Amino acid sequence: MHNATTTKRDMTHEADKAKDAAAGAANQAKEAASGVIGQVKDMAATAGHAVGNAATTVGHKAEDAVCSVGKGMESLGEKVREKGPDHGLLGKATGAVAGALETGGKYLEDKKISGMADDLTNLIKRNPIPAVFIGVGLGFLLARTFRS
Repeated sequence: MHNATTTKRDMTHEADKAKDAAAGAANQAKEAASGVIGQVKDMAATAGHAVGNAATTVGHKAEDAVCSVGKGMESLGEKVREKGPDHGLLGKATGAVAGALETGGKYLEDKKISGMADDLTNLIKRNPIPAVFIGVGLGFLLARTFRS
């Protein structure tokens, strides 16, 4: 009987060792998974920052491009004013075109994209019904264009 008790004790001891080993393996797996999750989070954050930086760079380049277009429009307006007739009906038309180019160019330089978006938002808020009609009209024209 002594032998059976010893065998039972040995089996219980081996079972406890197996449980401890399993618990240790589970803890190691949890730690490894936690480390992997941490690395994935870090990589995602890094990728997010990179995308954000790229978007900011693109935004700045777009703002710079709009500013350049504005300067070009102003310059063109000045050239039209210099080269065009000074008086008569053609002189008035030349002055109006030059003035519109210069004003539009200054607007683009000053407002850039963000300012234009704000102005458009305010215009739509002040005139919602015409804005809806314009949107519907543009949608219709785009649909016809892409259908062909």
